[in-house]
Amino acid sequence: MSSPTDETTPDDPAPASLDAGERVAPTRSDPLVAAASRPLGGPVGDHAAVGRHWFWTPQRVGLALAALALMLCWFGKASCIQQYVDESGQAQLDWRSGRPYVAMCYSDVVPLYSAERLDQPGTFPYATSWVDNPGTPNAQTRYMEYPVLTGLFQWVNAKLTEGWSAVADAGWLPGGLPVAIYFDITAFWLAVAWLVTVWAVGRTARRRPWDACLAAISPLVLVHAFTNFDTVATAFAATGLLAWSRRRPAVAGLLLGLGAAAKLYPLFLLGPLLVLCIRAGKLREWATTAGVTAGTWLAVNLPIALTFNAGWQEFFRLNAQRGMDPDSVYNVLSYFTGWTGFDGTLQPGQTPTWLNVVTGVLFLVCCAGIAYVGLSAPVRPRLAQLGFLVVAAFLLTNKVWSPQYSLWLVPLAVLAIPRWRLLLGWMLLDALVWVPRMFYYLGTDHKGLPPDWFLGFVAVRDLAVLGLCVLVLREIYRPADDLVRRTGDDDPAGGVLDRARDVVTVRRRRARHAVA
Repeated sequence: MSSPTDETTPDDPAPASLDAGERVAPTRSDPLVAAASRPLGGPVGDHAAVGRHWFWTPQRVGLALAALALMLCWFGKASCIQQYVDESGQAQLDWRSGRPYVAMCYSDVVPLYSAERLDQPGTFPYATSWVDNPGTPNAQTRYMEYPVLTGLFQWVNAKLTEGWSAVADAGWLPGGLPVAIYFDITAFWLAVAWLVTVWAVGRTARRRPWDACLAAISPLVLVHAFTNFDTVATAFAATGLLAWSRRRPAVAGLLLGLGAAAKLYPLFLLGPLLVLCIRAGKLREWATTAGVTAGTWLAVNLPIALTFNAGWQEFFRLNAQRGMDPDSVYNVLSYFTGWTGFDGTLQPGQTPTWLNVVTGVLFLVCCAGIAYVGLSAPVRPRLAQLGFLVVAAFLLTNKVWSPQYSLWLVPLAVLAIPRWRLLLGWMLLDALVWVPRMFYYLGTDHKGLPPDWFLGFVAVRDLAVLGLCVLVLREIYRPADDLVRRTGDDDPAGGVLDRARDVVTVRRRRARHAVA
């Protein structure tokens, strides 16, 4: 360990190339954006009046692009809420002939409306139960399977659907199948959550506000914004980072706690914060954030846990008993090697103990390695860099990688490695995994794809994310290559960490032939 010194770090990045407060113009700095700007007049000129337009700020442009992308996403999913009239004259949801897979419009929101008993009046998540596979040896009592905030989010939307349908029956609003109304209401709030995510990314990026457009037009948003409920968690995580960047540790803890009550992943950001706060001697601020995060999570969860304990435990029970997901690296290895050592021979309802141990140990090993990186790098890494590494490590080592989980990486990737061409390439590749996935679920009996195609795409996606991690590590150890630091910034998302002196570091033994 090294002690604090009065000297600056010898490996500081190159001096600032921008004046204080000057924005980075992607049309000048990124070849892809410069080429895309040519139909609109080309890159911004040297004498352009930047920042003087009364309305079209980078923030509003990003939000407008996000609204356009979300609208396109809704149209893509709308095929799955079309209806038809059956022989008895009743309107039915048109999922005939494998429509969700052929049209690639599948969304968990639609089947969960009835599967979670949200379509039945008088039900409440975690209190309402049902039996799967009744009358069979695999019969099992089930409850709402999502964390508390996400479960309540679904329930509120179901109640709004009941109210909309009642008003529509009176002739005051357009009507439709309740499940279609429920999907539209849910999609509206999910869209608002992603707009909040884009807004928070743009505010956190400071001198690179245009980078928020990367999150706005991400191909992953076009495909997965309404696949599940994950934009709620991304909104809390992104605003939590924004609050931390504004030196509001308590507010950051509140938002991260709410995010953890919706999905688990915002909780992982406390790990990188701890490492960086140890290095900078800012443990008091970290303790405030961590304490408020824990308190917020408990405030949301305790009332449900104490009142409906069996239903509250369902999320944790299902995650423990869940086998390897088709999108996981374990399934890829098991399929191509034929090895069933990942508990692949277990029957439904049995806990894959060995798989759970492997995933947990691998993730902890990755976290330990990331902590070493955070303490040994020549310049303290940026918060977004370590946050991206931790979330990517979780996805790569976890037994479940549902396709919408990739949305978790988008805000962190934009803040960590704002290289437009590279990120758009990865996001497009990740989004394209949806195509073989849908045709894989269609089945070869219905002219679908064999598993080889789908799992091959998954392997390429995993390698792409791994490549991004390697790039982040390279820029951490070679900060002069970091596009954010090239502008003279230290850590725009760092808050109290921004330009703070190192207090605790780990000395690395330099390679014998290292270049100074």
